[in-house]
Amino acid sequence: MKAVAPVRVDDPLELPVDLALRAMTETDLPFLERVYASTRTVELAQTDWSEAQKADFLAFQFHAQHQHYQTHYHDAQFYVVEREAIPIGRLYLHWRKDELRIVDIALLPESRGHGLGTAMLRTLMTRAASLGKSVSIHVEQMNPAMRLYLRLGFRRIGEHGIYHLMAWGDTGQ
Repeated sequence: MKAVAPVRVDDPLELPVDLALRAMTETDLPFLERVYASTRTVELAQTDWSEAQKADFLAFQFHAQHQHYQTHYHDAQFYVVEREAIPIGRLYLHWRKDELRIVDIALLPESRGHGLGTAMLRTLMTRAASLGKSVSIHVEQMNPAMRLYLRLGFRRIGEHGIYHLMAWGDTGQ
């Protein structure tokens, strides 16, 4: 009988055939800023700011968030999500002792609602479970993706300002 190698955190994720992850580089920052901006469209539509003011605000917020992630999650995996070799989103993962923290997951609007996020989350859940880890993510309370996390079995285990800390799997609580 052939021995099966144990699953490791850094093994490639088995995503659906047309999805791939590649490590983020500095040249991806303009694309990643566009992904970030796409997640704030509804919120900023409620302001009376000019398009230039919105663009300035989004650029500032993106760079502040990027710096925060690079500083506080320096050992995380920062990926660009591609579909058929075209960038469509971002996925930032931080493997911890007992959990996989999804630091950020976001797709461009035209890639949402097609089951891609669900497929990625199920892949992450499977990998974490194979390693005996839970999965957690902070989700804004009004984020429409909250329905997806609840449907996949995530539950609220904490609150941090406008964010719910959601978890799936055995969190020891």
